Amino acid sequence: MNSLGPDVNAGGANVRVDKPVPAQNRGLAGRYNERTMSARHHAQRRSAGARAGRILALDYGRRRIGLAVSDELALTAQPLTTLQRTNRRDDVRRLRDAVRRWNVTRIVVGHPVRLDGTSGTMAEEVAQFAGRLQKALGIPVELADERLSSWEAEQTVSAREGRGSRNRLDAVAAAVILRSYLERERQREQA
Repeated sequence: MNSLGPDVNAGGANVRVDKPVPAQNRGLAGRYNERTMSARHHAQRRSAGARAGRILALDYGRRRIGLAVSDELALTAQPLTTLQRTNRRDDVRRLRDAVRRWNVTRIVVGHPVRLDGTSGTMAEEVAQFAGRLQKALGIPVELADERLSSWEAEQTVSAREGRGSRNRLDAVAAAVILRSYLERERQREQA
């Protein structure tokens, strides 16, 4: 058990599960970006040994996987693309390509727990996928609570572009998951 929640043993790999960020702390672009962050905070992150490299977030689904990536300093989250699922081997190959292309050092997978916090069959499937991914790619993979991320993504896309395509929504949902994860990490660093 860690300070953020229980560890889940997913296919032989321990995967950390985070708690959600309150709704009032959410916003697609997040509250911080490189221009508004103080130089002092950047220096603190560097001196504290903040991991170099980006974080890749996945909104896992049986038909599609939405992808989002952080910047090098792990301050912002940007939607990337949506992968149409084909088979496990091809899915892992394409994710490996994304990890290499974007210099990813950690992956965060949205964990679809129910509103009451319990796990259903999809949450178990995602935990197994995260374990397989960690084993195949050799980098840390963490589960992050994704409750209401799809709803928030739909609200964001419809407010900006009108009714969005499902592909765009999956990538934006991954960005929502990543942004929430980055906010939790910042809160943890400040504590």
